[in-house]
Amino acid sequence: MFREMRRKRQLLSREDCDRILAEGTSGVLALSGDEDYPYAVPISYVYDREKIFFHSAKSGHKLDAINRNPKASFCVISQDLIVPEEYTTYFRSVIAFGRIRILEEDSEKRDAIEKLAAKYSPGETAENRSQTIEREWNPLCMLEMTIDHLTGKEAIELVRKKKQDSL
Repeated sequence: MFREMRRKRQLLSREDCDRILAEGTSGVLALSGDEDYPYAVPISYVYDREKIFFHSAKSGHKLDAINRNPKASFCVISQDLIVPEEYTTYFRSVIAFGRIRILEEDSEKRDAIEKLAAKYSPGETAENRSQTIEREWNPLCMLEMTIDHLTGKEAIELVRKKKQDSL
């Protein structure tokens, strides 16, 4: 169902993909937007192995697109070093494909926002985090993307460097 990567030597391992998703702070969520135009939106997230969680307002373009078609892709770039003399970039990125659902149950929604809050405010006390979540609870919508397919790729120059370093 999903295409195989053409340049297999540049394929990242599942462990590398997991690390990139765990360490990343933002990505681009791509949905099927209005009148079949792609809709890609930069967004913060939290990764929890087979799922990615996002927060959202309770209405808008993103939710309209998800309600029409829950299929999505999400891309995180962990490295994008421009190398002008080589006319290229040394990149490393991951793309997840999956389906998004709106979390309706308060317990699921709470668990997801707790994970997101812990990621973006790691030094905050549990009490302060909880107070902030309570204050923002009513307008909050949480989204869960279940990953169907995950792939990562890096520049061939990075592959060569790893190979050379291992010699």
